[in-house]
Amino acid sequence: MKILLITPENPFIRAFRRGQFNNFAQLTMPHLAGFVSRQHEVTLLDERTQSVDLDAPVDLVGITCSTPNASHVYRMADAFRVRGRLVVLGGPHPTLLPDEARPHADALVIGEAENTWPQLLEDLTRGGLQPEYRSCPGEPPSLEHLPTPRRDLIAGRGWLADTVIATRGCPHRCHFCNLRQIYAPDLRFRPVEEVAAEIRGLRSPFFAFWDDQLFMDRDYAHRLFKAMEGLNRRWAAMVTQDSVSDDRLLAAAARAGCTCLFLGLESFSEASLASVNKAFNRVEGYGDAIARIHTHGISVQAGIVFGFDGDDTSCFERTLDLITRMGLDGATVSILTPFPQTEIFRKLNESGRLLTQDWSYYNGKTAITFRPAQMSPEELWNGYMWFRRQFFSRRCILERTTRSRTRPLQTLALNWGYRRALNNPLPGWPIPDGDPGVNLDWSSVGR
Repeated sequence: MKILLITPENPFIRAFRRGQFNNFAQLTMPHLAGFVSRQHEVTLLDERTQSVDLDAPVDLVGITCSTPNASHVYRMADAFRVRGRLVVLGGPHPTLLPDEARPHADALVIGEAENTWPQLLEDLTRGGLQPEYRSCPGEPPSLEHLPTPRRDLIAGRGWLADTVIATRGCPHRCHFCNLRQIYAPDLRFRPVEEVAAEIRGLRSPFFAFWDDQLFMDRDYAHRLFKAMEGLNRRWAAMVTQDSVSDDRLLAAAARAGCTCLFLGLESFSEASLASVNKAFNRVEGYGDAIARIHTHGISVQAGIVFGFDGDDTSCFERTLDLITRMGLDGATVSILTPFPQTEIFRKLNESGRLLTQDWSYYNGKTAITFRPAQMSPEELWNGYMWFRRQFFSRRCILERTTRSRTRPLQTLALNWGYRRALNNPLPGWPIPDGDPGVNLDWSSVGR
């Protein structure tokens, strides 16, 4: 049997990310390929670097589907099915909205796939395919003895081909996040020795942990980092403000090869953080957290989100001033996006503030999907674009790098990649049903 596994990327995100240097390959499809018996022929296709051949001579097409890619994936799935291919859809969006996804697939994989994907392959080999494979919420799959992901099948990613998972789950319930609807609520951990063995076998000297919060269990993290010492790898991971208060843990991470931590700051407004159930972030401690991480020779890439109900038009300049003075090394800047089945989606939908439910707009980067509380959609868009251009200006990059003094070459390279991407021509129009005559900071292509 010939199996094609696709990691999709819609035209909006592909255009937005062009030229950036930190686009690591996603792990889902290499992970699932590891479960496929060698009696079958499996191919991976990553739309970030490859084109989809709808006429490929395969028996089964599996596509992982996030919300921003849903419309794109549905069109692709329909085109494969018209050509007689069996199509399986899985991932976050079919898990959240299975009834919507069902007409576009021969089978759905709902929830975590470590148990259901092998069952699907076995059924297919025997000549039958169930319409739905659902992970049992009360019995989350074990993360022990997982097969090695088929990274050898990843094409076009170079040194950015390697990602690793050590833990799964998040203890928090932020209103803009749907992780707890996608994964079982239990926090789970892979055996330390298995993670270390997988890292030892990576081809690239660089990799990223794909965990939602690598430091969530400090005892586990200490044991993991001890096992990683001497592996001669450089890596990045996602953490929370509270978890980086432990200097012993940061020192252990640095000895294990950590060079960058992604810190989900989100907002510099206490009111905004409280409104989305993320009051465990303390704005007054942001500077100390960044400085503490820098003390251990680790750079900080922060998540910054604009559009919370506590944000007005002053938030852009205030945020820029604060993070520049803190010496923040880099930032992933996003627009608040109400993903389906989240509390914030329910709130905005019930109040009539959603502008669209066309999922292609729900990527957090190239569109506004709702009416903000204290500014217009146009003001949110222009402020977001202004912030990006200022933050990645030569002057700001130099000032932040000088204040940080942490891994300056790495910081300059990452920032330069983001700066190069600022002028990428973007398709579409950022405000659904908006007036193209309005003065927006926007690319000229695609109007």
